[in-house]
Amino acid sequence: MAGESTDGRDTATWSPLDSDAWYATRNATTALRDALVRAGLEKDFPYLRADLNAFGHGLVELGRVSPDTAERLAELLRLALASGFGGDRIDDGHAQTTAEEHQGRT
Repeated sequence: MAGESTDGRDTATWSPLDSDAWYATRNATTALRDALVRAGLEKDFPYLRADLNAFGHGLVELGRVSPDTAERLAELLRLALASGFGGDRIDDGHAQTTAEEHQGRT
């Protein structure tokens, strides 16, 4: 038909593996999982996973957690902020992520 691609690829096929957003989301999810493991909370986030929405934007799904888990996570965040974790912000106003820290080490 006129206007159809002749390269043999169906334009309707798409894979998240072709997307930089997928890898960024997967890396962020892995970094979060590793931190949760260190904090002993890995079993409290059974729904943690990387995902892409219909527009190809990466999302980290945390899932539902118990009130006790939410309290423990809030306490970890309070302790991190009290120890100066929030003080290492980059000049553009966004904090350096774990994924960015790993990229800077290579």
